Amino acid sequence: MESIVEKIKDIRKRKGYSHEYMAHQLEMSQPAYSKIEKNETVLSVDRLYKIAEILETPIIDILDINPNTIYNQTNNDSATFIGHQQVEHLYQDNKEVTQKLIETQQSEIQFLRELLGKSGGK
Repeated sequence: MESIVEKIKDIRKRKGYSHEYMAHQLEMSQPAYSKIEKNETVLSVDRLYKIAEILETPIIDILDINPNTIYNQTNNDSATFIGHQQVEHLYQDNKEVTQKLIETQQSEIQFLRELLGKSGGK
């Protein structure tokens, strides 16, 4: 599994966006943006969401989480997050980002439930 910053870098390159473009969109200096991609600075959840927006990429793609593995299909009463290895990897990569993602997990689960419900999967 790629780290968050590796995924951001790959998507940015595929889109043909420069460091300068990303920095401008994020209202920061190019050297500050470069530090994000070098994993030399803590990436906040807010900044992560803004980067996803600029890259026009769903946050779950950047986090490399497959929505089909989010739920334990055997428990219909309450969704059980089973991407445990993915969460542990994210936690080790960026403790602050992971902590904030965990705090907002319920709203993300609800969104994914709705998304999966519209596509016919449950």
